[in-house]
Amino acid sequence: MRFRQDMQSTVHLPQQDVPAQAMYAARAVDLLKDGLRNGASIRARQTTADPIEVWHDDNGQQVLQCQSSGSSGAPKTIQRSPESWIASFEITRRQFGAGADTPYAVLGDPGHSLVLFAILEAFHLGANLSVLSGLSPRAQLQGLSQGCVQVLYATPAQLRLLLKANPAPLTEMRLVFSGGGKLDPETAKASSKLFPNAQLHEFFGASETSFMAIAPVDAPIASVGRAYPGVQIELRGRDDQAVGQGPGELWVKSPYVFERYVEGDSPDTRWKDGFLTVGEMARIDDDGFLYLLGRKSRMVTVADHNVFPEAVEAEIKQAVNGARCAVVPVPDAARGHVLAAVVECAACDDVAGTIKDRCRDALGVPSMPRQILFVDALPMLPAGKPDLKKLEQIVRGQG
Repeated sequence: MRFRQDMQSTVHLPQQDVPAQAMYAARAVDLLKDGLRNGASIRARQTTADPIEVWHDDNGQQVLQCQSSGSSGAPKTIQRSPESWIASFEITRRQFGAGADTPYAVLGDPGHSLVLFAILEAFHLGANLSVLSGLSPRAQLQGLSQGCVQVLYATPAQLRLLLKANPAPLTEMRLVFSGGGKLDPETAKASSKLFPNAQLHEFFGASETSFMAIAPVDAPIASVGRAYPGVQIELRGRDDQAVGQGPGELWVKSPYVFERYVEGDSPDTRWKDGFLTVGEMARIDDDGFLYLLGRKSRMVTVADHNVFPEAVEAEIKQAVNGARCAVVPVPDAARGHVLAAVVECAACDDVAGTIKDRCRDALGVPSMPRQILFVDALPMLPAGKPDLKKLEQIVRGQG
């Protein structure tokens, strides 16, 4: 099976005199369209100016390669078959009603798998596509309106930027899929006002697994929904034995998973009995809703309690209006470790006490950061994630 080659979609690209990032995105989508018409393979990169590369495989097969990067910054390139994404495109058609008559839009870099997925889904369904990557939030809102967009894939951070532009409601929108990070209650509520006629669905996945869970509109806001159609979820504990509703390590079996790494690797990624894990820890409630706890590799022991920095980061963001932050462990003689938080908010020193109280009350004393630093800008990796190694050096006074 190959990605669609007849290209019935009309693509609306940014005009001249726009930021360089927008021009890179426009050129990437043009290259992608031409490559698909010729049955070429696709390689998406997050860390180069030109995010899309096309080539013809020596075996005559069409493959898709996407680059991702973890907190260490080491690049990983995964390879998947077209079928693994096409199966999801058909889910979007059958269960959510998307099709040739529902114009799409993307806001981010085509080198990121979420954006590339949305582009290829629009092409597969024959839907028109507005490429708004690299534009200002106000220009993106204008593009959504002018393109009569009905389907949008976006990260929570991208939604927050749209909302900060004080937009008028976009009544044409019918489906908003949010992924790439946890959707906070405030952003979800404000997005429902921006898109008053749209269904907002949060989904959870990874480059290696694609979709794992998706949330219906009435899902508990703290969850990431139930298993995505066609996905089997299993939580496992020690010796990879099933632990029911958990907590435990999240394993999935589905037609959407990747084939292999072609560059880099991850010790968290393991296969067993046809199931795949990427090292996420989770629990499941009585109604089948999945709640993420954090990466197994980031879990830290504080006073004999297992603590997940990702959960602490989520609470901190609530206290500082969504500002970027990161939490790292610091060795402590009495407790084994304690947590330190670095927050991208130079004028927020007065909320340090609020942050500590919120984390203690929501997650318990071991999860309360003992040290909080406020900075103008978080050190970031090329893939857009906080540089945790650099942050550990900063909080220990070595950076």
